[in-house]
Amino acid sequence: MKNTWKIYLLALITFMVSTSEYVIAGILDEVAASNHVSVSAAGQLITVFAIANAVGSPLVVMATTKLNQRKLLIFSLILMVLGSVMTFTLPGFGFLIVSRIILALGSGVFAIAAKTAAAKIAPPEKQASAIGTVIIGFSAAIIIGVPIGRVVALLYDWKLIFVGIGVLSLLAIFVIIRTIPATINGSTVPLGKQLAYLKNPKIVMGLGVTFFWQLGYGVMYSYIAPFLLTITAMSGREVSGALFAFGIATLIGSKFGGFMTDRIGNPKTLVGGLIVHCLALVLLSTIARSTFVAIPLLMLWSFSAWSSGPGMQYNLVSLAPEASGIMLSLYGSFIQLGIAAAAGIGGIAVKSTSVLSVSWIGAASVAIAVIIAAVSFSLNRKVANYEKVV
Repeated sequence: MKNTWKIYLLALITFMVSTSEYVIAGILDEVAASNHVSVSAAGQLITVFAIANAVGSPLVVMATTKLNQRKLLIFSLILMVLGSVMTFTLPGFGFLIVSRIILALGSGVFAIAAKTAAAKIAPPEKQASAIGTVIIGFSAAIIIGVPIGRVVALLYDWKLIFVGIGVLSLLAIFVIIRTIPATINGSTVPLGKQLAYLKNPKIVMGLGVTFFWQLGYGVMYSYIAPFLLTITAMSGREVSGALFAFGIATLIGSKFGGFMTDRIGNPKTLVGGLIVHCLALVLLSTIARSTFVAIPLLMLWSFSAWSSGPGMQYNLVSLAPEASGIMLSLYGSFIQLGIAAAAGIGGIAVKSTSVLSVSWIGAASVAIAVIIAAVSFSLNRKVANYEKVV
């Protein structure tokens, strides 16, 4: 098999692995009903997954540095099989939480190993492109995996989704054994060195933008299915269609954000995208009362939210170009922490008020991100101008 196809294979498996994370948001109401818990309680499954992914995955990778890339990929897929089996065999909400932790570790480790393996398989001049190809698997999980999961949950049983993920993970183990070379892992960056960069105020502000952006996005996305079912009176099938449209907009938004960052600069692209993101959430909470209004606004929200991703990563890397890997690692950790906070805050809000509150909380959080980004870029511009004068 040619190396190009091996990279696409890693992207395909990444799609399957990532679906285990994102699909819960699309079937949250079904999971809550089958476990006899409230939607807000079920939302904590997203919190648990995010925390385990953000904290546990780097620790697992650091503890397995002696494993080559092929063995690390296989180990992560074994965790996926174990977590999936627990999901559809063990009864009770407590066991479901445990299975989400195991799935979080499996998917998190696989994501790190897959991007690293793709970069090593590809020629030096195409390493960034190889990593980008693997990342497509994450977008595909939202575009295709979540809507399909919603349909399966409505027609059959939501646990059947994890039967499929478990079987496919098992097959993926054999495929990895036959196709991916046993390349040696590179040296890992100690946690202390990563945390040292948090002393830089510019990096702290950049990570602050990331956190509040993800919190604003995640608090709404975590409860998107209950929100649409309650606020717009959509049917279950219409929600599946809305989630598919949402997924398409995420891919377009991400591509557009990268293009505009190169074209007009990061400050205008990032701040502009965040402002539209905030406005879209406000409109969703005020005028989205019908399917025909809700779906375009849903796509605008998704498009604007994902257009900010490339700019935020570019901003962090530009602040510490000598440590781009560390910056992207910190970016990933703050993304997961934002997801965890979003699900937790959203759960409290839904339980104490109504599902409508998540869009207002999201808008407020993104507004904070806008302020931090604007202040950060303004300070950077003043420093640059001062250095020119001096």
